[in-house]
Amino acid sequence: MVTLCNDPNCNLLANHKGNHQFVYKKAWETSFNADDINKIQKAGYCTPRGGAKGGYQNHVNRNSKVIIPYEKLAEVNLDNYKDGYVIRLFPTQYFVSKHVVNEIFQNDTSVIIGKNAFVLYRTYEDFENFPPLPCWQLRSIFKYNKETGKYDIPSNDRRGDIIDCGHYLLRISNSGTNKKQNKFEGPAQGIFAPEYADANTNFLCQAVLAWLIIKTADSPYDESDYEHLQAILDKHNLLDSPHYENNYIIHNGKTTCPLCQKIILHSELNEMISFDDEEGLENSTDQVGSTRSTKVNLFHMVPLCYSSLENIPTQVAWGHATCNTRLGQRRCYSFNDLQSTEIEIEITQRQEKRVLGYTNIAQNFIRSQNGDVWIRIAKGGE
Repeated sequence: MVTLCNDPNCNLLANHKGNHQFVYKKAWETSFNADDINKIQKAGYCTPRGGAKGGYQNHVNRNSKVIIPYEKLAEVNLDNYKDGYVIRLFPTQYFVSKHVVNEIFQNDTSVIIGKNAFVLYRTYEDFENFPPLPCWQLRSIFKYNKETGKYDIPSNDRRGDIIDCGHYLLRISNSGTNKKQNKFEGPAQGIFAPEYADANTNFLCQAVLAWLIIKTADSPYDESDYEHLQAILDKHNLLDSPHYENNYIIHNGKTTCPLCQKIILHSELNEMISFDDEEGLENSTDQVGSTRSTKVNLFHMVPLCYSSLENIPTQVAWGHATCNTRLGQRRCYSFNDLQSTEIEIEITQRQEKRVLGYTNIAQNFIRSQNGDVWIRIAKGGE
């Protein structure tokens, strides 16, 4: 039986040598195949759709500096972001006319361009109508120079001891009738804030996903070979948690898709998706990407948002890409969740009423007694 170090911030074996260590991916990587290791690694990355035009980093760890859109600032708790943040403003937010700053920012010390905020230019129109102030500089990154004792080494890499300097970023496209060339200047500033998780939380999410891979149908792995992983999950109350069964993340000992409740096959984890047999999802290739997406992907039980951090180990699962597309930015309710609302959906057949299932408070998500799902995809007319 594996016994772990008794330090709460260490997941190494008891009586280990050297420093304590929370993140220990060898608990599964030692015996996993390369595809599955890569699958879990990608689940720990941020991948904002179309992120480059917003100044976002792509395919970097979730425990990275985040970008907070100014219009979302009131929703977020800045203390959540242990790895730092920067506030993004559009020129139309910061300026009222050419070189005239909105009076909101003239006395506001919480948002300072060049220190904890930057202006993002995305159109030539904004660049011409609200140009950077004469004293402003393009955003840049500098690494620490041990020889000079200063941050004076230019870099495009955010790793290591670095600082951000400058006031604005250019992500200007020549779309439409504008024939000017693209202006893509200044390094990416951070990650999409709702995808953030600190290093320890990110690791535990990946540990859960590794365990769920082991428990897929036709899995090539034997649970008994992963005692260290089980010990880590048990130490953090994630091995036998009731949320797995309640949310259909695991059912009858097998990994399942929380939305459709079908068993996940190990072979689906890295098999490319085809929409040929998916009735009603003809447009899904635009959302999922038929040439790049696998049949099964990371599935969040609760949508990622600005107001709270939802990429946590009790809310991650593996789910079908098509189910992810159907669900969209909605919470995935289990039957138990809906039954607790006591809001019944009835149908009448031959003048006899029977309970079809239960719905959530918003009445846009219904499950039948056997788990079938109905989701309202658009608001009805007035």
